Amino acid sequence: MIKVAVWGTGMMGQGLLGYILDRPDQLELVGAIDIDPGKQGVTVGDLLARECAVAITSDSEVVLSKKPDVVCVLTASNLHEISGPVEASVCAGANVVGIAETLAYPWASDPEWADRFDALAKEHGVSILGTGINPGFVLDALPIALSSVCLRVDRIEASRINDLSPFGPTVMASQGVGMTVEQFEAGVADGSIVGHIGFHESINLIAYALGWKIDRIEETRAPIVTSVARETSCVKVAPGDVCGCRHVAWGYSGDELKIELIHPQQIHPEAEGQDTGDFIKIFGEPNIVMSNQPEIPGGKGTYASVGNYLPLIGAAPAGIVTVVDMPLPRFRAPVL
Repeated sequence: MIKVAVWGTGMMGQGLLGYILDRPDQLELVGAIDIDPGKQGVTVGDLLARECAVAITSDSEVVLSKKPDVVCVLTASNLHEISGPVEASVCAGANVVGIAETLAYPWASDPEWADRFDALAKEHGVSILGTGINPGFVLDALPIALSSVCLRVDRIEASRINDLSPFGPTVMASQGVGMTVEQFEAGVADGSIVGHIGFHESINLIAYALGWKIDRIEETRAPIVTSVARETSCVKVAPGDVCGCRHVAWGYSGDELKIELIHPQQIHPEAEGQDTGDFIKIFGEPNIVMSNQPEIPGGKGTYASVGNYLPLIGAAPAGIVTVVDMPLPRFRAPVL
């Protein structure tokens, strides 16, 4: 039985909590941590409308004193934002599985952070893994897996066309949804519009796996402008305004393009006939073309990925590990 604590009970955390409760023969939920004042003392059962007496608390020390084997951190995207939960968990002797995009390959954005936490995890004999749908699977682990049937790989192109509609206001703001084109361009310039977080991690994961040296990464972020009105529960977009962001990144070895990642995200793409999906092209011997439509759902795919790594993380080497370093995960059946 694997003892698990969940740090963060938002949309992703709630999905993972449901995953854990569905597998009582494999996983034991020992705690749920959240700083939201409105959730203090609320049971996971009340939160999910099902049976579970574990109460949500902001007191991480109480949860960590229960000696979880794994702490799942589902709180934020950036390394500095998850430092506290990761450090506390590691120092308590727990492995960590997180969904912060930058944790998928932390050397890409902050080598000093990565080296420090790699050393800390080794000191305490535990592992730290970042995973999810993207990065962690669609634009990195999946093309890496497909490359295993190639005799030669010259270049990889991968794209994910997805629907932003289910997400909340924070994501909408980060993509520029609802803004004018001028506001979008100003947001790209000042860094408030980030597009997809994770391209540098995915490019470096692919290069790490295939033994490539990436000398530079170039990126563009362009507005997707709607010609029809679109609306979600948290944003309204008028014709002529921005309904999403087309983010593209290119990884070069010298002057040779090795990796191209494309990620256009918008609300209600069907409003103007845009299908969603995940697409991979490997140029080499043989060439490989893979397509999946519609897109793999980002939320479900992310917390399923975390859950399906839980039985594997305990045997991982101490330190920061990536999905490239881990055994192949697989579906774990719930108890019906």
